[in-house]
Amino acid sequence: MPMSRDSGLRILVVDDESAVCGVVKMMLQYDGHQVETADSGQNALALLEKSKFDLVITDYTMPGMNGDKLAVAVKKISPNLPIIMLTAHAAMLESSGNPLTGVDCLISKPFLLEDLRQAIAKVSTKLEADKK
Repeated sequence: MPMSRDSGLRILVVDDESAVCGVVKMMLQYDGHQVETADSGQNALALLEKSKFDLVITDYTMPGMNGDKLAVAVKKISPNLPIIMLTAHAAMLESSGNPLTGVDCLISKPFLLEDLRQAIAKVSTKLEADKK
C-alpha cells in the first residue's frame, strides 16, 4: 500500500548497478518517498555531507567500499540514520557470526516491494523511538 505523499522519507539508495538503483528508486517513489541515488560508497558519503536523509539503502558488494564499510562511515556522520542493506549474500552474512555494524536491517536479493516496505516500516519505527 503506497504511503501518502506527505509521509514520505528522504532516502539515499546506493548501488553500483544503475539498473538496481533505478528500480529501487521507482519502487520508493511510488510509495511517496523522495529518493536520491549514488553509484558508490564514496559518492554516497559526499551526498550525506551535503544533504539530510531519513534512511540509507545500500548494496553490500560494491567496488571500492562495500556496504558494510559504508554503514560504519555513515554511522560516524549520523549515528541514528537507519541503514537497510540489500544483498544476494544475506544468508552467508547472517550465518558468518560477524555482525554487520551499523546495519539496521538486511534484505536478501531478489526481493519484493513488500519486503522493502516492511524493512522501511521496521527502521522507521526505530527512528521514531530514537527521536523520543
